[in-house]
Formats: sequence, structure tokens, C-alpha cells
Amino acid sequence: MDSNYQHVVEGFKIKLEELNYSNITSLGTANQGILLCNDALYHLKKKVERHGFKSVDEEIYFFKQIKVVPLSFLVYFSEVRSCQLKMPKLGKQNKLTFLNKRMCRVNKFFKRHCDFVDYMDQELNYLDKQYFTRSYQVFPKYALPESAYLDPKFFTSHDMLWARIKGMDEFVFYIQNIRRAIEEQEAAYLPQNKIHKPLQWTSSKIALIELIYALHESKVINHGNEDLKSLASIFEHLFDLPLDNIYKTYAEIKARKGLRARFLEELIQRFNYKMDRDDAL
Repeated sequence: MDSNYQHVVEGFKIKLEELNYSNITSLGTANQGILLCNDALYHLKKKVERHGFKSVDEEIYFFKQIKVVPLSFLVYFSEVRSCQLKMPKLGKQNKLTFLNKRMCRVNKFFKRHCDFVDYMDQELNYLDKQYFTRSYQVFPKYALPESAYLDPKFFTSHDMLWARIKGMDEFVFYIQNIRRAIEEQEAAYLPQNKIHKPLQWTSSKIALIELIYALHESKVINHGNEDLKSLASIFEHLFDLPLDNIYKTYAEIKARKGLRARFLEELIQRFNYKMDRDDAL
């Protein structure tokens, strides 16, 4: 990869750290972030026009790994800005209802593009030439801030979708943190009768992923409207435990010999044993 491209992205990351953004990003920070992203994308676009690519592999790497960095943050900061401007100013329930609608929109987006999300999460590459070279361009039918970069020399059929997925992933954490902040602000005015201890998952990660998949498939949380990534993110925050690539772990579970849902079977056995033991008393 041309070092000129890498240099732009490294400079962007340094400025992003100086911006000191967090997952409770203010409107002012979001506006600064949008300007920062646009500046990095402008310089990348000019360098592509000037230098081009030496090979198909270099072109794929640029649109899959390089351009997506500032473009995904452009998506994130644009979503944050929109959320900050439109969110009700008064009323806890009004704010939470607004944020729930935003989360539903995010869930629908990930559901609509679940096949591509799965392709990228599994780090596959057999469709990269179709997805990340300019030979297969398809203009999107929607107008979004990142659509300003639809110069035929500077976009592929899926690079913007990939950036939007990564940006919306970041936006999910923003919504969750804003919701938590609203709840905590409300709780600050209530009597503190209990001190809640942090929860710790003391079994294996693979056991937790078994449970997450089972809950998702059973549609017992939010009537099944939470997608797998959102559900996994909730458990990661609940137990402060990164779950890494849940799709890869699920594939490993499926590949087991004999009893595959070992943790779930153990739960059933332990619960039945408790009832039998209580009946014997």
C-alpha cells in the first residue's frame, strides 16, 4: 500500500485522539469530528486521483481498510449530530422513546445487511474483488453524508456500506451510553437503598455465546427485535467481558462432536436436579 495513503490515515487517527471524543459525544465534538473526517477523505481522494493503485490487491486494501477509517467516523459523527439535534430536551421517557426508535432503525439496518456483516465478521475475501474494486460500482439509492464521495474514481459497490456498518457499530455504543446516562441522572434523585455489586461471568466465553444464541433464537428479549450483535454487546457491557468474534465461536460450537449445546444441556440438568432434590424434602 502506498505510504501516502497510510500517512493520511495515521494523521487522522492522531487528530481524532486529540479531539478526545467518547461514546457520549457532544454536539460540538461531533461537528469537529465531521470536519476532521471530511478533511481526511478529501486528501485521500486527491491522492487516489494523483497516484491510483499499482494492483487489484492494493485497490482492495485501500477501499476495505484505509478509506473506511475516516468514512466510518463520518457516519458515526453524523448520526451523533442528528441524534443530538433531534432528541427531546425535556422528559426522561420522551428521550428514552426517541433513543429506542433510533435503536430500532439500527437493528433494521443490520438485519437488512446481515449477509454482508457476516462476510466481513468472518474475515472472508472471496468476494473482495466484487465488493472493493471500482469495476462493480452500484450507486446507492439513498442520500447520506458519505454520498458526497460518490466520485466514480473514489468508491466501490460496498465500501460505503462497510463504513456505515462500522460507524453504526460505534453509534450503538453511543446510544447505550446516552440511555445509561439518562437513567443514572434520574436515579441520582432517588433514595439509594441498595448498593449493586458488579456482575461477573464466571463460566467460559463459549458458554455465554451459547446462551446468547439460544435467547436470540427464542425471541424472548424485546420480542426478538434485538439482533445478535446488539444482544452480544449488551452482555459484554453487563459482564464487562469482550466476546470477540461470536460468529466464529458459533461455528466452533456447531462443529462439536456429539452433544453440541453443552452449557445449555448442563443448565437443564442442574435445574431438573434441583427440582427433584426439592421434591424429595
